[in-house]
Amino acid sequence: MGHIRLCDYMRGRGGVQILDDAMNYFELVLDQCPVDHPDHAAALTNLAWARLQGYIRKDLQGIYITTTLLCDALALRPRGHPDRPVSLYYLAEALIWRYSYHSITVDIFKAAQLCHELLSLCSEDTYLRSIAIGKNGVDYVIRACNNLPIDASDEDIYLRRVVLKLCPPGNQHNPSAIDKLAKAVKARFRQCGFEDLDWNVQLGREVVSMCPEGNPNRVTYLINFAVSLRSRFDHQGGSHDLDEVISLYEEALPLRPVGHEYHDASLDGLGRALLTRFNACNDIDDINRAAGLFRKALASCSPGRPNRDTKLNNLAAALITRHDKLHASEDLDEAIDLCRKSLLLLQQDDHPERHRNLFNLSMALCSRFAQTRKKKDVEEAIGLCQDSLVALPPLHADRYFSYKWLKEAYLSRYRILPNAVDLSLAVENFRLASNHPTQGYPERIKEAIQWARQSEFYEHESALEAYQTCLDLFNNHVTQSSIILGRNTAIAIDSVQSLPMNATSCAIRHNDLQRGVELEEQGRDQQWSLACRLRAPLDDLKSINIPLAHRLSELSKSLSDARNSAGNADRDAADRAETEYKRLTTQWEAVIAEIRNLQGFSRFLLPPSYEDLQVAARHGPVIILNASEYSCNAIIVSASGKPHHVPFPSLALTDLKMLKKHFTNVIRDTARVDSKEPRTALIALLRTIWDEIMLPIVNVLQQDLKLPSGSRIWLCPTAAFTSIPLHAAHPFRMNADRSGREPSLEDLYICSYTPTLSALIRARQTMTTRVTPSFAAIGQDQPGAGKGTVLAAVETELELVHKHVPPNVKFTHLSGDKVTQADALEALRCNTWVHLACHGKQDHEHPSNSRFVMRNEPLTLLDIVENDAPQAEFAFLSGCHAARGDEKTPDEVIHLAAGVQFSGFKSVVGTLWEVDDAVAKHVVEAFYENMFKDMDGGVMNCTKAAWALNKTTYTAKKKVPLEQRIGFIHIGL
Repeated sequence: MGHIRLCDYMRGRGGVQILDDAMNYFELVLDQCPVDHPDHAAALTNLAWARLQGYIRKDLQGIYITTTLLCDALALRPRGHPDRPVSLYYLAEALIWRYSYHSITVDIFKAAQLCHELLSLCSEDTYLRSIAIGKNGVDYVIRACNNLPIDASDEDIYLRRVVLKLCPPGNQHNPSAIDKLAKAVKARFRQCGFEDLDWNVQLGREVVSMCPEGNPNRVTYLINFAVSLRSRFDHQGGSHDLDEVISLYEEALPLRPVGHEYHDASLDGLGRALLTRFNACNDIDDINRAAGLFRKALASCSPGRPNRDTKLNNLAAALITRHDKLHASEDLDEAIDLCRKSLLLLQQDDHPERHRNLFNLSMALCSRFAQTRKKKDVEEAIGLCQDSLVALPPLHADRYFSYKWLKEAYLSRYRILPNAVDLSLAVENFRLASNHPTQGYPERIKEAIQWARQSEFYEHESALEAYQTCLDLFNNHVTQSSIILGRNTAIAIDSVQSLPMNATSCAIRHNDLQRGVELEEQGRDQQWSLACRLRAPLDDLKSINIPLAHRLSELSKSLSDARNSAGNADRDAADRAETEYKRLTTQWEAVIAEIRNLQGFSRFLLPPSYEDLQVAARHGPVIILNASEYSCNAIIVSASGKPHHVPFPSLALTDLKMLKKHFTNVIRDTARVDSKEPRTALIALLRTIWDEIMLPIVNVLQQDLKLPSGSRIWLCPTAAFTSIPLHAAHPFRMNADRSGREPSLEDLYICSYTPTLSALIRARQTMTTRVTPSFAAIGQDQPGAGKGTVLAAVETELELVHKHVPPNVKFTHLSGDKVTQADALEALRCNTWVHLACHGKQDHEHPSNSRFVMRNEPLTLLDIVENDAPQAEFAFLSGCHAARGDEKTPDEVIHLAAGVQFSGFKSVVGTLWEVDDAVAKHVVEAFYENMFKDMDGGVMNCTKAAWALNKTTYTAKKKVPLEQRIGFIHIGL
């Protein structure tokens, strides 16, 4: 009877009374079907459906009872229940109607999830699917979700992904759904950082490809895609992205012709991209086109229209840039006039964009002051920047630019009218800009670098402070990014690669050697950690205290959000954000203090002190060779006492670079001559290394440290020093008394390398637990087309290795077609010792992608790092060389081998340059003979590798030419 009465009601054969009768019948049935009754879910559904029909026809007011009944019914029909699709449909319908009346976002979000599950359970030809996808069903859900405002939450992105699944390719709503997902991803990127950039670009490209020419929405998707690519360019600097941005704007511009409401916006977008490319490439056509486009945008924005001030400002910026590069005075005068007109349109002191116009005018006036030397220009520039500071709240992100341009104004005046006060004021604004908490780290790092350079140039006492600030900012940037975003953080480090060396040089010149060691280590260890994607600090914390790690992660995200909110144009909102930022900062500091009270975490997020680093020299001194544009020096760190300074007064960075170039040429040329020919040029270079670099160091080792012959030493080269075979330094001459030959470095000491002191310390710490040794010999002699030459002697080499490995050690032999990337990773994971004979290549742009050539796809350093092989002890990288004739060859493989050591192998033998695989087998045989003879208790010991390689250089002399012999180096323990 309930269904009959409901049918009558829906056909209009009666009013509310008939609906009440139907619901009474359904309630009676429900009373007779308790929770454990098999028909309880059906009874709930019938009653709920009747109530929903009354709600739709506005005969019933409440719908929350209806949705509750349907939720209870769905819970009784779990996944796999034959009636679950029906319950999904009814609940989705109820939520859709509730959303249509009340616009509660969570309702349409839930409806989208239900529809997604429903469609996956209904085949194409079912009646339920046909009614579910109608205009009031799935179609409505898609349109409603696409109309929701975009936010940066993970929930919003999840919703957009669900919606995208509801409208696959071919569906009319598919391009719009992709576009909305791209916008949500972009919003999260702006709030949190780098993780979503590539995904955002991928989605933008996809939606453009699916929207053909002639589609009215194509121009919108082109612009959105251009904006995404521009964001990636701004953070990663890929010139190909900027070129594509320009192409997209060029395609979009005709689609928004003169008279279109967004015509001037398209002109501005293309103009800004061209201006950026000009700053990078100095193509005059780009700046001229940019200025022309900005001029057209200004002409299309008549007086009185909104945003005219922005058009004036954009053209002014282009003219200022063109003047600075081409020195056209008429450009500068026009730019100043445009800036003044723009300011007149923003007469209210509290206008949210007024401070940006003040910046531009200040910049133009500084440029004119440098040209005309009229004091009134620079004084006005200073006043404009000071006005901008007054207009901005204390934590507004743009105060950074006020400090930056105020600094420029003071420096401009100091250069023309030298006054120590102006230099001090410039330095103070450098300090304020670099430490402004709500500006992003990349901008602050750039400013700190500039501070260090200017302090060096003007010999200001703040130089060391500037270097420390920059390294601390870089450390915080990487640390917080890794906490917020995980291991996939990828930031550009090119601008700071020389910074640790320059900072160390500055500390040496200030007679602070210990701080010099700390600065060198802080910069280089962070760069190596970033390059090899080592564990984030949070990973170690999670291993002992998950709740504390979670609190720190949540606070990091909240601080990032608060930092972004502090730039709000609304003064009240900015004040509230500032208060919130201070509150969160206090909580952050409290959590960090709590973490540092944990055992082993006393220096959490702090760089190591000199005393911490001294542990690296426990088994022999570590010699840091520092190459800076300001000086070249060595610092010797011993197990106790203060560090020792070894100056190289006659050696400059340009000399080292020339020495590197000579080595590259000599090694290449020597490889082409007969092995019996004298190596005159190479001997001369090795003698230079001895006389200019290693002899002064040896004198300190022998005379000051009293280091006995046969002791171990570790070389830690930086910059151009990494390209030079320091271990092979040799005088190649007789003693003064003609009693015999002068000893070489390897006659005196057993030499190893280490990329950083911390890498050596970490390797020793992980050697505490020993496991049963196993050995894998991996060879790839046939790398495939385009991947390198055939290595004919690889199989013979692997057989020699097998012959010398102790018989009680498990041995795995992989070669030829068996050596795929997956096979190599498995061998690395399951074995403690590895011998790898194949081609290798260092990737300078992305060090973690440095690779060994396998049969199918390369084995990268990132693969090795993420392979999780804590038991790894020793690796011999035989013949893993870069391309012949590459000028960078000497740099490459030492970094490749060092990267393997840094990624977990405690001891590594690698090659500095290309080694003939037919010759390499002689070194390999001699090395393993020395490595495995006289084993203490029959135990394989990876710390013998340096000694074994030292002995090998003598035993292989007759079979291996000099340039091939000295190409082998040892890194690590």
